[in-house]
Amino acid sequence: MADFAKIIIFQLNNQEYGTEINQVRSIERFQNLIELPQSPDFIKGIINLRGEIIPIIDLKKRLNIKNTEPTDQTRVLITAVNEVQVGIIVDAATDVIDIDPNVIEPTPKFIGGSDQAKFIKAVAKLNDRLILLSDFNYSLDLETLNEILDVIDDNSMGVKE
Repeated sequence: MADFAKIIIFQLNNQEYGTEINQVRSIERFQNLIELPQSPDFIKGIINLRGEIIPIIDLKKRLNIKNTEPTDQTRVLITAVNEVQVGIIVDAATDVIDIDPNVIEPTPKFIGGSDQAKFIKAVAKLNDRLILLSDFNYSLDLETLNEILDVIDDNSMGVKE
């Protein structure tokens, strides 16, 4: 099992999740985005972040979790998966904590086979809290990344060479 050190805690529908801090390049406020026509429902659109076009993924839709409306606490975690920079919408990014590897257990077997099983790598038991430890590399597999890139290319206003 991976040795988790610093973990960013984020929320989806009041459930706490965590991911290794080295998977997140920045945490941004949710901002207006440009929706892209004919894109999968989990691709919310694109934003211009400091001059770079970033596709935005709705993690709840990707994981088949009940969706809610964005609030003032909604954040976008900017991450790079297979060298593709993407933004991932979460309800809140609340903390950065150290987690002792001794409180981490493998993902329960009953979750196996789903997209959530790929996303949830372990569970940390901290006193009265259960934190689902995730890995963005598995939530956005190569097929999904190719879908994202295809949608962006199809909606590009530039001329392809």
